[in-house]
Amino acid sequence: MRNLKRILAAIVAISAIMTAASAIAQEAKHYRFAYDQPKTTGYGILGDIFADKLKELSKGTMLIDQYPGAQLGQEPQVLQLVKAGDVEFCISSSANAATLSPQAGVMSMHFLFRSEAHLIKAIADPDVSKAVKAMIADTVQGAHVIALATLGLRSMYSKREIKNIGDVKGLKVRVQATPTEDTMFPAYGAQIVHMPFGSVYTSLQTGVVDVAENGVNVYLANKHYEVAPVLSMTEHEANNSLVWVSDKLWNSLTPEQQGWVQAAADEVNKNQPARAIELEHQSQDKLKSIGVKVVTDVDKSGFIAVADPYLDKLAKELGPHAEKIKDLIRAIK
Repeated sequence: MRNLKRILAAIVAISAIMTAASAIAQEAKHYRFAYDQPKTTGYGILGDIFADKLKELSKGTMLIDQYPGAQLGQEPQVLQLVKAGDVEFCISSSANAATLSPQAGVMSMHFLFRSEAHLIKAIADPDVSKAVKAMIADTVQGAHVIALATLGLRSMYSKREIKNIGDVKGLKVRVQATPTEDTMFPAYGAQIVHMPFGSVYTSLQTGVVDVAENGVNVYLANKHYEVAPVLSMTEHEANNSLVWVSDKLWNSLTPEQQGWVQAAADEVNKNQPARAIELEHQSQDKLKSIGVKVVTDVDKSGFIAVADPYLDKLAKELGPHAEKIKDLIRAIK
């Protein structure tokens, strides 16, 4: 009789555990998180930080499914999907964010960031993050920004060395479609070409463009060195990113869930920049080891002399949010 009671008690306990596990499983929801770079880039670092922290805070009830490598579309298309509520989260470059909010082009201004150390501090700065969020809140409907991130500084790559401003004169450069880029590269004497990121490899290969520019790890991860084997470290602008959430999802969450999402995003803002810069350094070492020519002694003075007067001018033309963000970033020591 005593054994029977023990068996019954064990059955009841197991049943309770299974019921609880089932309830937890039913409560867990999956959310799509899209970005257009491979997971081996700083975007993957960002996605993992966000996913891990959200899972921890929500006790496994809010789970992120990452879709890297433009599986759900290039950034401009994914931004529209997020605005429509068809995708819950995404990462976009600040340049592509400017297709929704032109003032976001301030984050792409040339030589706004003085160094990698300055970039890390600026992107992790709560006041800069707050100002960018306010800009998007005032200018975009259907989605809002919950964090900033970076992939480091952008440099130029080609089949030839670019050691000073004279070396880009007359060259066809693929640029991001922002007023900032459309102004600065012609000011350096280059010709600009717009195209989706996914077309850059072939365009370099066929000579449609002579030069492209991006972060070191992006250059490595997308194998652009195969068709443009010289990386010139111009470090002319930052490769900044915004993390978006659909308002459709956000408005469906409880205040507690919103708190978890924002706390996970804050973790990104705080920790991703330094880890992304570390990845940039590792990537440069890898490129050198496989025979890519990395030009580190670029004379930036000519670029800076042209770009510096444009900082205030472009920010003012973009609008008050852009001016505020520019001033906040420049004030960081």
